[in-house]
Amino acid sequence: MPRLKRIRLWGLALLLAVAGGVALYLGLAHSPRHDTERLTLYGNIDLRVVDLAFETSGRLSALLVSEGARVQPGQLLAVLDDRQAALSRDVAQARLDSQRAVLDRLIAGARPEEIAKLRADLEAAATEARNAARRAERSRDLAERKLASPQEYDDARTAAEAAEAHAVAAHAALDLALAGSRAEDISAARAQLAALESELALAGVQFGYTRLHAPASGVVQNRLLEPGDMAAPDRPVFTLALTSPLWARVYLAERDLGRVRPGQPARVYSDSYPGKAYPGWVGYIAPSAEFTPKTVQTTELRADLVYQARVYVCDPDAELRLGMPVTAEIDLAAEPLSAPGCAPGLADGPAGGLDQFGHD
Repeated sequence: MPRLKRIRLWGLALLLAVAGGVALYLGLAHSPRHDTERLTLYGNIDLRVVDLAFETSGRLSALLVSEGARVQPGQLLAVLDDRQAALSRDVAQARLDSQRAVLDRLIAGARPEEIAKLRADLEAAATEARNAARRAERSRDLAERKLASPQEYDDARTAAEAAEAHAVAAHAALDLALAGSRAEDISAARAQLAALESELALAGVQFGYTRLHAPASGVVQNRLLEPGDMAAPDRPVFTLALTSPLWARVYLAERDLGRVRPGQPARVYSDSYPGKAYPGWVGYIAPSAEFTPKTVQTTELRADLVYQARVYVCDPDAELRLGMPVTAEIDLAAEPLSAPGCAPGLADGPAGGLDQFGHD
């Protein structure tokens, strides 16, 4: 019996040792690593969604993408009925062209052909004035000798005065043409042209409001309206999940704050692609603490205050999904990169008003 008892005690001890080893292994596997070279953190690929709506109201003419489509910045997504906006733009363009022709004519002045015609008119008027004056003189002599009536003399004198006035007017017209347009008229024409240019620009902006473009790279998450629906600024057409820049939202314990600096190289891992490392770097680190969100796949920090951080990720094959749980490994021994970013051709580096460290 004593022998059997000793065997049982040894078996129990062995079982406890095995259980303790398993527990230790699992604890190490699921808790952050705190060696001097690497720090393991847990989080998720950050999910950022924006609602896309038109700047103006109108009836949807066409939707060019569907749910799940990947879009690039500036890509055309939807179009409103643009007939009225197009007509307004064409009218503004025609008015601008007309006023530009007026200004060009004022600056250029009279054409040589017009000057030649005015000179010819002046010569003809001067000749007629001289002839009328001679007729009036003869009529006066005849009237003094009683060979013509006073009425005939009055008619000849009136005709001479009219011919002289016509010659004076022709001379003034020629002088005005030679002098060119007044500076005040040119300034007024230029001001009118500037006003019409602004009207055309406004018409162009209003026409642009009938187009909906992607503000950044992303994936169409929801298509909320269909062709024929009435769209408005307060009625989104799509919801877009942003994919650029791509970062993992992770959480630092207070004891690790002094070891992590923006720009340090990092690698991001996902259970969906075992063994594959996605290059990245540490970006933004929050200035204030918070409780660890329940979505983080670790229990060690669940009840502690932590600091949110971003680890930017280069994912050229678009394998990492938004909201996906990931593990980030920070290279503590490496110096921060002076200009971190993805290599040429790798998507999802900082963009949209953020610097390489994730600051606005």
